[in-house]
Amino acid sequence: MDRVKPQACHTMAEVRHGVDRLDEQITALIGERFRYMDAAARIKPDRDAVRDEARKAEVIANVRRHAAKAAVPDLVIADLYERLVEASIAYEFDRFDTTR
Repeated sequence: MDRVKPQACHTMAEVRHGVDRLDEQITALIGERFRYMDAAARIKPDRDAVRDEARKAEVIANVRRHAAKAAVPDLVIADLYERLVEASIAYEFDRFDTTR
């Protein structure tokens, strides 16, 4: 069943179905993002290159800007991405260590 647009929902079942479908897509996209972390761990020349605070700040600034354009609370997005980026860095360290 296709999801109903939020503004067209009339039941909680429609809302929940829409949220569940979005969560499925978001999870797939996060999985793809982690595959990029696999690539980064493979490409970076040394372990010290894994944590890049300037890049982390750039990513968070980018998503805050995207959030503002999408009328989404940018501080909420910044918090989510803080956690996502830190998890990505931890994952990349693990991948770096296990592939060298």
